[in-house]
Amino acid sequence: MSRLLAAALTVVAAAALAVGAALGIVALLEATPQQPNTPLITYEQAGQGS
Repeated sequence: MSRLLAAALTVVAAAALAVGAALGIVALLEATPQQPNTPLITYEQAGQGS
């Protein structure tokens, strides 16, 4: 019975650790400032002549 209890506690601890790591990663990604969406290359538009 003690092995079953130890296995159950291990599963619960692993699940809690996984959830904590996921929440930590999300928090780090939210803390990162957004990068400006500026193009690296710009093309001049051709004149609209005939």
